[in-house]
Amino acid sequence: MTFEQIGVVQSFAKRHPETFTLVTTADEAEAAFRAGRIASIIALEGAHQVDDDIPTLRLAYNEGVRSMTLSHSRPTRLFDSATADSRHNGMATGGTAMIAEMNRLGILVDLSHVSPAVMHAVLDIAKAPVIFSHSSAKAVTNHPRNVPDDVLVRLKANGGLVMVTFVPSFIDQARADWQIRRDAQRMIAGQGPEGFEKMKGWDAANPRPVSTLAMVADHIDHVARVAGHDHVGLGGDYDGIPDTPVGLETVATYPALFAELARRGWSDENLRKLAGLNFLRALRVSEQVAAATRASGE
Repeated sequence: MTFEQIGVVQSFAKRHPETFTLVTTADEAEAAFRAGRIASIIALEGAHQVDDDIPTLRLAYNEGVRSMTLSHSRPTRLFDSATADSRHNGMATGGTAMIAEMNRLGILVDLSHVSPAVMHAVLDIAKAPVIFSHSSAKAVTNHPRNVPDDVLVRLKANGGLVMVTFVPSFIDQARADWQIRRDAQRMIAGQGPEGFEKMKGWDAANPRPVSTLAMVADHIDHVARVAGHDHVGLGGDYDGIPDTPVGLETVATYPALFAELARRGWSDENLRKLAGLNFLRALRVSEQVAAATRASGE
């Protein structure tokens, strides 16, 4: 299924070359941007997408994959998830080899969705920058999918970045708390028509908190303060959320977010880093580490 999905993504660029360009390097991404195209990088969400298997990972690399999260909502054979009970107390023994191979190939290690123990274990061994493709700051919103400050501090030495996401329950504490209450109520209500009606009544009596663009800016500000302006990006996750913060309804609203940060004192240089230069730097360093590792024969 994963390789079928990769084929679908590849078909987008083939059918719409006026809009999309598939890229595998930072230079290719910059060239696509200069040509007025959307630079499209294929990424996988969870090492289960390659069955936690290095030979399959190599096949994915050959198909253009350049980034992969290590887990999703549940643990894989090698890596724990942030949103499930621990299976490995972080990373299983074989995880070290998977990280080394991702660095050797030039596939970005994406730490969104993993537990803090996995974050630290990977930062202990990674030779290339890591990314969090869609996470926010745990110090601002206490959600298990967000990044703790002790990890943010370590990004300075690693060269990686947190791409702040817009998921309402990740950026708004009131929404996170509301979601916990709603999930508990849904368990009580049960399935079927009766459970559906009970949830309708609960939702009417407990309206969903309103999340805003300013809350997203708060998370971006926090990551920049703790990790530095070289270590923050944007990861909206529009395809993965049921609703959006007010003011960030579509990608067309990104300029409003940049205007908010400019009002808060962000320089043009730091806004450019946020907009993509930090990610391109991490990708370029990943390419360089891969080239050097392969040249060494490791």
